[in-house]
Amino acid sequence: MLVRTFGVTFTSTRHVIAAHRHKWDQLTYATEGVMSVTTADGTWVVPPHRAVWVPAGVEHTEIYSGPVAARSLYLVPQISRFGTRECTGMNVSPLLRELILKAISIGALDAGVPEQSRLIDVILDQLDERETVPLQLKMPSDARAARVAAMLEAEPASDEPLSAIAKHAGASTRTIERLFREETGVSFREWRQRLRLVHALRLLAAGESVTNVALEVGYSSTSAFIAMFRRELHTTPARIGKQ
Repeated sequence: MLVRTFGVTFTSTRHVIAAHRHKWDQLTYATEGVMSVTTADGTWVVPPHRAVWVPAGVEHTEIYSGPVAARSLYLVPQISRFGTRECTGMNVSPLLRELILKAISIGALDAGVPEQSRLIDVILDQLDERETVPLQLKMPSDARAARVAAMLEAEPASDEPLSAIAKHAGASTRTIERLFREETGVSFREWRQRLRLVHALRLLAAGESVTNVALEVGYSSTSAFIAMFRRELHTTPARIGKQ
């Protein structure tokens, strides 16, 4: 047996699976709703038709925002050609979606069964051709930058300038900008926008209207919020809310 599967649907408004780890690589896909995967390195938000790759041995917590249908594949690490041993967000193509659902219907894939062996090969090919997406909100480790991140997480809609926030954290604007780029891989401005996107996805999953969500994450213009959302996720917030 080289691939195991697991499918679960949560109908409650919020469900949390406490920190755990697997001996197998995990691909978790949300067919409906929005889920989050949190590790020591940050948070990956998984809206519909997106997935997150969690390598074997990585401790993670799963949070389901609103009703969610999650489908997971577990692969023996030795067969994975994914390349990275870090969590990665990715788009799920229509073909990969059908492959995941087919595998779920079987339950477990055995390379000794010709049909299932072919299915495993096509799944691995699809993972090789993956399109990664910016689903991660990586947290800075420096105490000063972490304080800034915590303040923004508490108030995603805040329009307070970085100069004022940095002062509260006991650092200069230049220092905070440098720390965010070094420790999260993106600029402070990009990180702040991604935080708002993560918060927006969770609110949309909980049934909030697009207009209310735009205001909750700091956009005075709904059209500007929709444009940002479409640019980052190649879909509209209304489609997320309808899942």
